[in-house]
Amino acid sequence: MKIMYITLSTIYIQRTKRIGIVADSHSYAEKQLTYDEKKRTEMFMKESIPFWVAVSGYVVLAAISIAVIPHMFPNMKWYYVFIAYLFAPILAFSNAYGAGLTDQNLAYNYGKVALFIFAAWAGKEHGGVLAGLAACGIIKSILSTASDLMHDLKTGYLTLSSPRSMFASQLIGTVMGCFVGPLSFWLFYKAFDVGNPEGEYKAPYALIYRNMAILGVEGFSALPKHCLQICYAAFGLGFVINAIKDHVLPKKFAPYVPLPMAMAVPFLVGAYFAIDMCVGTVIVYTWQRLNPRKADMLVPAVASGLICGDGLWLLPSSILALTKVKPPICMKFLSRQGRY
Repeated sequence: MKIMYITLSTIYIQRTKRIGIVADSHSYAEKQLTYDEKKRTEMFMKESIPFWVAVSGYVVLAAISIAVIPHMFPNMKWYYVFIAYLFAPILAFSNAYGAGLTDQNLAYNYGKVALFIFAAWAGKEHGGVLAGLAACGIIKSILSTASDLMHDLKTGYLTLSSPRSMFASQLIGTVMGCFVGPLSFWLFYKAFDVGNPEGEYKAPYALIYRNMAILGVEGFSALPKHCLQICYAAFGLGFVINAIKDHVLPKKFAPYVPLPMAMAVPFLVGAYFAIDMCVGTVIVYTWQRLNPRKADMLVPAVASGLICGDGLWLLPSSILALTKVKPPICMKFLSRQGRY
């Protein structure tokens, strides 16, 4: 609701007053921008994507999906697809906002929510398992694309690249993926025994998602005890914290109130993410206190380097996993003189 309000109000301001600013929960124009930020904002807003292009493109894709998907999956009725595409933009805004804050794509988690809802809606007698899995795929694909585009636009903003070129690049990649993805899957499916628990390609997530769909068709009664009450409490707490942050506290205190969207991520991906964010926040806060000018200039570059470094660890960790090396690992570092 918050993201939709910010987005629609920003579109209204841009269309009526032609003010080229980036929307934020507090007015971005009130901040004292540096020369680099002004140039980036000017470049970013100069070649923005027209609103009618986004709406018309989404409507066309939704119409194609409503016509085609029920023929591919008969249990997925056309109005299921329509409802999924109707609510997907709201979830996509939230997912893109969370990706911008935390660098985490939560499309799979939103997809699981859709899986439960549509599986329960269709019911066991009307192919609810297949309908839930198909709806999960639709929501996940839309939200994942929104998150990827957010990453591309962030990169374009920092590198003074055209948003239209970033969007066109992703569009080309998405079209290629529509052909390469299914062909790659079909190649693996024909060449290997995909899905065999004893085989090389076990496909464990397929079994997990199918079992979640089976739980979904049983409705709320299949959920753990007090699960819904905890969800209601978490939703209410997030709503209240946002309202206090945006409308109650003075602006000098509001930035110190944590964002519920950012707080929710560690509950899904693990505590290690919270530790990384906490350490990074301390570094940024200290840096801004000691040298605010240099911090504003270099924090994005340093943060990008740390994120890339964390990603590079996947390669040695994969090699260690292939060689059956498991923690704990004892390591000792010696100086050049100490080696002899």
